[in-house]
Amino acid sequence: MEPPFIYGILIAFLLSAALSPLSTTATTTDLGAVKFQHSVTISQTNLPEFQPQNWPSYLTSIDFSGKNLVGTIPTSIGNLLYLQNLSLASNSLTGPIPSSISEMHELVHLDLSSNQLNGTVPQFISDIKNLKFLNLENNKFRGVLPFKESFISRLVVFRIGWNNDLCYNRTTFSQDMKLGISPCDRHGLPIAKPMAIYSVKESDCDCDDKDDKGLKPHDHRHPRHVVFALALILSCGIFLILALVMLSKKCS
Repeated sequence: MEPPFIYGILIAFLLSAALSPLSTTATTTDLGAVKFQHSVTISQTNLPEFQPQNWPSYLTSIDFSGKNLVGTIPTSIGNLLYLQNLSLASNSLTGPIPSSISEMHELVHLDLSSNQLNGTVPQFISDIKNLKFLNLENNKFRGVLPFKESFISRLVVFRIGWNNDLCYNRTTFSQDMKLGISPCDRHGLPIAKPMAIYSVKESDCDCDDKDDKGLKPHDHRHPRHVVFALALILSCGIFLILALVMLSKKCS
């Protein structure tokens, strides 16, 4: 009969082997080795595409930002039902946001910025109850922004600027809501190209001089007003000098 402590050692070894690898930094050669992994971060190499259909559904975090990804976001991404963080920023992804993302109810952080994604911004994103960080800026989205002000207000960070063909309905948002995109005309098209406003929420801005939505207030002073004031002061000075000269001649 083997000593009891042998069983304790065996049990401890099995538990550590099964539970210890909770995260990984993967390369293109070991993407298949994500068994038992809860987090995947790609580093050290370029990844031409990713196909998560065979990945474990219990992954909670994926960061593929800045890895030269091309093509479209695969619909199989929606199979990762427990994913909380999805970062695909700074790649060359095209096409629309797949509707399968609506199945990812645990999603908290969604960053698809700085790609070439197009089509309309899907309304179902606002139905993801746990979402707190949403960054869709610097893409090629078009049409009318489908979100309501109540949805944007509950986000900690929301960025949508630098989508020149995207606009918002002015009747849906209050005037102090700064979005970084143009309002729509009656045809659902941008009235004008948006100004270079970097759209941030208050909790994501550490500037001291900001309005209630996190942007520095605009300076409404116009250069013409300054010129007019200087001209008025100069005219008064000249009039005063002429008056003094005439008065001195009269007295002499």
